[in-house]
Amino acid sequence: MSVIAEDILTHWRIVQPLFSIHDENAYDRAIVTLNALIDEVGNDEQHPLYELLDTLGTVIHAYEEKHHPIPECSGVEVLRLLMEEHQLEPTDIPELGPPDTVLEILNGKRDLTVTHIHALAETFQVSPAVFV
Repeated sequence: MSVIAEDILTHWRIVQPLFSIHDENAYDRAIVTLNALIDEVGNDEQHPLYELLDTLGTVIHAYEEKHHPIPECSGVEVLRLLMEEHQLEPTDIPELGPPDTVLEILNGKRDLTVTHIHALAETFQVSPAVFV
């Protein structure tokens, strides 16, 4: 084996487990590694580890799609879940309007508008698509 191949093989043995997630233990390790990479790299596309972060995110996403599918739910159901998770009341979401307007949305009497969706996405730091 050439010196170059041996050098690559040495490094590959270290990173290879990140690219083959076959069970929950490997998934958990990959998530820990991804979080550490996010802390280190952030969104700096010029960082030398950015490609690794991006690739690992893709591998994790593929595993999650197969083993942890997200059930279909409406934007209002997502809003309810986020409100519960963050222990929010209708008065805590002025982006949607007064509390009675928020209650109308939660009770299905009023639809979320595009403006609401963008405000909620920013507030909860999620993609607007989760509310569509």
